[in-house]
Amino acid sequence: MAMKPFCGYNFADYWDHWLQFDNRSDNLPKMFHVNWFRRDDDGRFLWPGFGDNLRVLRWIIDRCENRVEADETPIGFLPRAEDIDTNGLDMQENDMATLLNVDKASWREELKSVGEYLQEFGDRVPEKLKDEHRKILESLG
Repeated sequence: MAMKPFCGYNFADYWDHWLQFDNRSDNLPKMFHVNWFRRDDDGRFLWPGFGDNLRVLRWIIDRCENRVEADETPIGFLPRAEDIDTNGLDMQENDMATLLNVDKASWREELKSVGEYLQEFGDRVPEKLKDEHRKILESLG
């Protein structure tokens, strides 16, 4: 959503353009999403950020190279805690569990917001994108 003011054409058309690639190649890039800014109930960042983000990027590379497994969740595949190098980090004991937990209520709220955003583009939103949004919502119960 942050990129909306910088896109040179309708985002729905942009998404449709990218979704067409599945018909053009058998070797598509892997997609990953991170939230470096997640906070605990006290407002403290759960992940240290900055150079330590390389630890997550290392997991992403290992995942792409089939060197590590992932846990399937309603929102996609998440790392197993033991596969993220946390050696030497100043993290509380339960931080990784919190980071890797899928809070279904929070995700339903997030998807509600995403749905409202998608509605701004009317019937130009690609059906595949609507279907994926619906599928995730259903899997969250």
